[in-house]
Amino acid sequence: MKADYSHFYDENRYKSPVSLSFDTPLKKGGFAQNIFSAYKIINAFCLPVFILLILFSSCNRNPLKVDISGIEEEVDVVRFEEKLFGLPMQDTLAELMELRNEHPDFFDLFTWKVIGIGGIEEKHFTKMMGQFLTDTMVCHVKTLAEKKFADFEKREKEIINAFKHYSYHFPDKELPKVYTMISGFNQSVVTAKDIIGIGLDKYLGRDCSYYKQLSTVPHYKIKNMHPQKIVADVVYAWGMTEFNERGQATSLLDHMVHQGKLMYFTDALLPEMHDTLKIGYTAKQLQWCKNNEPQMWNHLVEERMLYTNRRMEILRFINDGPYTTGFPIESPPRTGIWIGWQIVRQYIKKHPEITVPKLMLNTDYQQILNDSQYYPE
Repeated sequence: MKADYSHFYDENRYKSPVSLSFDTPLKKGGFAQNIFSAYKIINAFCLPVFILLILFSSCNRNPLKVDISGIEEEVDVVRFEEKLFGLPMQDTLAELMELRNEHPDFFDLFTWKVIGIGGIEEKHFTKMMGQFLTDTMVCHVKTLAEKKFADFEKREKEIINAFKHYSYHFPDKELPKVYTMISGFNQSVVTAKDIIGIGLDKYLGRDCSYYKQLSTVPHYKIKNMHPQKIVADVVYAWGMTEFNERGQATSLLDHMVHQGKLMYFTDALLPEMHDTLKIGYTAKQLQWCKNNEPQMWNHLVEERMLYTNRRMEILRFINDGPYTTGFPIESPPRTGIWIGWQIVRQYIKKHPEITVPKLMLNTDYQQILNDSQYYPE
């Protein structure tokens, strides 16, 4: 059973790189300024400007904002933690068996992969589950989650809306069933075949006192442990499950483009969401990437990093952290993913006939780069 999701993952064709320090402003073309009378502007330019505005609006329309009003099937969202913690615990084994019969696949995923107590057929299972359900910290966290998510309707609607977009782009694929849970701080999102589990205790907000006490939660991760991040994490995790690279990505470039495809998959399912939430950056971090995109790309090309297959070199550009090692400390982490995202976006912009399914099945990462004509300036 597939589970335990986390936020892991020809140079000569390009012009010679230019050495630039980070945050160096690039030269911009000047503007010729011509002075016309108001009368001449109105009479000579109103119609052309109107036409240009229409064309500009058309060119800037997000093609991923599609009409999903005709899609009736909705993903089911089950509040599993309410069912589990609501058990009377009088005839414990029988009650647990009944819950497992109701949700067999997720029940096993939860007990095996999330809280790690094994299967219901094991001798110690009832005792271990009892200890989990009565643990002081777990009970307190469950109470915090009840308060934080007393009205889960907004998140549920966002999840349903996202998977209507999924059905639009992938009409032949089955919808997963989504479960919420209290994971004991073990998981944010877990996935398996046709299943998504959301650990509500990993989204209690940046000010949750438990997060700073947990040795398993680095400080830099806390900023993304809030309710608004749930839907983006769910979509990204589902993309990883459905479109696993299965060892085909070997170089840094491969991983960057593969991750960029997953981010574009997130774009497709969440076309209205801001990029900061999709990738988990602050507005300042996102702006830093935009300001320094040419410099980051030039660095990767100059240092011949794109085709490295050294695992540690790849991970420093893909994995989470306080910043990207090798870049200034002002940089956000996972800049390799962000660049890969821009490559894929540029590829689709150059080739609008490419559908989301066709993109996700394309594992020729070099071809995607070549055909994107990506070279930030």
